[in-house]
Amino acid sequence: MADRLRPRQQMPDLSVAAVGGGRWVLQDCRPEHFTMLVFYRGYHCPICRAYLGELNRLVRDFADAGVAAVAISSDVAERAEATSEEWGLEGLTIGYGLAFDVAEDLGLYVSSSIGKTSVGIEEPSKFTEPGIFLVRPDGSLYWSQVQTMPFARPRFDEILGAINKVLKLNYPARGELA
Repeated sequence: MADRLRPRQQMPDLSVAAVGGGRWVLQDCRPEHFTMLVFYRGYHCPICRAYLGELNRLVRDFADAGVAAVAISSDVAERAEATSEEWGLEGLTIGYGLAFDVAEDLGLYVSSSIGKTSVGIEEPSKFTEPGIFLVRPDGSLYWSQVQTMPFARPRFDEILGAINKVLKLNYPARGELA
């Protein structure tokens, strides 16, 4: 795995195709406070379905707090489109085709297929595990969490509450020391 990305460092270039057309580019984002990158496992993951459903319900609250949210996977176009449509994620930008070398630069974990999931959908041969990143408008990392498993993810209502608190306190990014 590449050197660990640390808070206050510039994020690597990140550009993915977006459901509905065009490209989503991190370096083009200029939210008031943060861009929240939510990396999910893909269409095959029932836990991701519930998790992104929670985010979709709160996406307006995040926007009101000055946070632009995007969900990204290494899925191909057809699976990403099915994710958006079948999971009812109309309020959420869905990016797809995350390159595995970029995932490695971000410190995301990568898994190989073990067959069909509990909902009967075949896993891709290779896919990324979950991660969340808050990125400041200047492109620096503020906060991140990466996981090796799909279970026990942070709740979006708690993330939103934490964001409101750190903004009120002007709390600095932590974990920057090597």
